Amino acid sequence: MPVSGEAGAGPDAHARTGAPDAGSQAAGSTPAAATVLHTLDGGVSWITLNRPEAMNAVTWDQRERVIALLAEASADPAVRAVVLTATGRGFCAGADLRGTPAPDRGRVPGDVARTIRLGAQRLIAAVLDCEKPVIAAVNGTAAGIGAHLAFACDLVLAADTARFIEVFVRRGLVPDGGGAYLLPRLVGPQRAKELMFFGDALSAADAERLGLVNRTVPAAELEALAEEWAGRLAAGPTRALALTKQLVNVSLDGDRATAFAAEAAAQEVNMTTRDANEGVASFVERRPPTYEGR
Repeated sequence: MPVSGEAGAGPDAHARTGAPDAGSQAAGSTPAAATVLHTLDGGVSWITLNRPEAMNAVTWDQRERVIALLAEASADPAVRAVVLTATGRGFCAGADLRGTPAPDRGRVPGDVARTIRLGAQRLIAAVLDCEKPVIAAVNGTAAGIGAHLAFACDLVLAADTARFIEVFVRRGLVPDGGGAYLLPRLVGPQRAKELMFFGDALSAADAERLGLVNRTVPAAELEALAEEWAGRLAAGPTRALALTKQLVNVSLDGDRATAFAAEAAAQEVNMTTRDANEGVASFVERRPPTYEGR
């Protein structure tokens, strides 16, 4: 049973499944290769949660594979954007801890905090720290850590059947996986408290109205929109996008002087890239730029 999940969901949503890539096939004996599918298509890394029978409640193995794939996306020049999505009726119904390695002793103070720090928080940090733009294509219910996984992404697209649920309060739990960090920054403290205090299901349309979702579309159109947006990002100046992401993500954590200094430093670094020079040259020469992600 998902620890922070939600059983119900909307109708099936069309989602890109893809076949495991060469690396996944080589690791085909491991459960994560089948439960987290990966394809690289046109510079876009598609990471697809694939446990539809469990509403994609994320296991320890899946979490580690997603973290690894995001790290690979950061380091691989061939990857210029990432799409995180899922199969079936759910995007991610929370954390499924049944596959978590059990300690060889009774629980002692500090174990829970360590588990969260090394588990849910690492997953969310991997999305926030990925050096490529990450799109969430939310095909169904996103509950608990599943909702936070979507909210950590740079852009969020949702099927009109999707729902977002801060389910922790229903279980008598404190939100984890960065929820209390992400939500106030996205919707303000009062709205964040409303969502977390009551744990009510939020429709995709309401999530878009609050600013948690960029676009809501019919389920059958979700994959096409994700492909379009990811393709545009993949054709863009990759390093400039990475630096822009970093600036925005830290903008609410410091003062103006720190933000201005970071902005100037980022522009200094960016002006050493081929894409920045191509962008300037194309403007001077009055032609469309051709970015290479370098």
